[in-house]
Amino acid sequence: MDVFGFSVSIFEFVAFATITVCFGHQLYYYIRYINGVLHYNQKANKGAVTFRKEQPPVSVVICAKDESENLAKFLPSVLTQNYPLFEVIVVNDGSSDDTEDLLKELKKTHPNLKSTFVPAEANNFSTKKLGLTLGIKGAKYEWLLFTDADCEPKDSSWIAKMARNFNEETEFVLGYGAYFEQNGFLNKLINYDTLFIALQYLGMASSKKPYMGVGRNMAYRKQMFFNQKGFASTLHLQSGDDDLMVNKASNSKNTAIEISPESVTLSVPNSSYKGWFFQKERHLSVSSYYTTISRFRLAIEPVTRGLFYLSVLLSCTLGTLVLGIYAGVIFLIRYVLQLFIINRSAKHFGVQKFYSTLLIFDIYLPLVNLYILVRGTLSKSRTVRWK
Repeated sequence: MDVFGFSVSIFEFVAFATITVCFGHQLYYYIRYINGVLHYNQKANKGAVTFRKEQPPVSVVICAKDESENLAKFLPSVLTQNYPLFEVIVVNDGSSDDTEDLLKELKKTHPNLKSTFVPAEANNFSTKKLGLTLGIKGAKYEWLLFTDADCEPKDSSWIAKMARNFNEETEFVLGYGAYFEQNGFLNKLINYDTLFIALQYLGMASSKKPYMGVGRNMAYRKQMFFNQKGFASTLHLQSGDDDLMVNKASNSKNTAIEISPESVTLSVPNSSYKGWFFQKERHLSVSSYYTTISRFRLAIEPVTRGLFYLSVLLSCTLGTLVLGIYAGVIFLIRYVLQLFIINRSAKHFGVQKFYSTLLIFDIYLPLVNLYILVRGTLSKSRTVRWK
């Protein structure tokens, strides 16, 4: 076939078109969304973002199940935050360790610490949602800030940084929950996956398209929780206490992000591939309950990413020299763009950077997600037939 006077094969035309279209979408996605944290930071530095000067009282809610060791290590850094008025509510979710004894000891020196518990006879599918509900109902203040028992604020101004976004129209504030850096390939994989997901949801929120947040570092209004009838619509799901709440109730006007390095929380990462895989499986299991537009935005990026890699590979191995050179140049441009945006964002947050592993993770993680989603779909299908 002839294109602009040049004779090209059907394969060359399709490969060229696929590379170009997919690269165009990837370019748009990275600049519009993944670059959102850096763009927002530039706006904040120029004074284009309005932060609240007053510091309203805050209730920090933490749900803990057999987490006495982590509570002993990390809870003091929450209790001693540099903030004028706040309380910390720890919900004991049926722990069998010495959590209760630890909380009693900490209360002696920290009057701002309160605790409650999930009754032993509770039979909810997700006792964490019941625990969070009990903590929220027991909270004295309108603004609720959430983190996990195995999390540690990176700085003593964590509450202050999150609270500066508590404006009149704001109902959600989304923060970044990173993981502690450790040796090993798995830890690097977890940290890359966590960083990319954070850049994605923070970037979309900064573009007025919020779709999720993480319970390791997130805030919302108490009244909003009750207006949404709490977790009533997701009690049949084991996960989703954080992202589904944001996906359901957030919008372009009521959601803010906090991206200062001091606002980051650090969590204990999984030490086994099985544990990490199960954690991803739990998170992805509720993604089908996202709004249709959220699912579309999240699906189109890995699709164009996969087609881009496939078309580049076929062009370089089966195409002409000209097509191979074109594919190689476009591939390098995208790779350099990734290195620049992701590593500048990592530097901003004070977390590890990625170079050669970035390319490996960029290909590997969508395949893991696809496998989990397909396996989950087949499992549901078998369950329905069995019923």
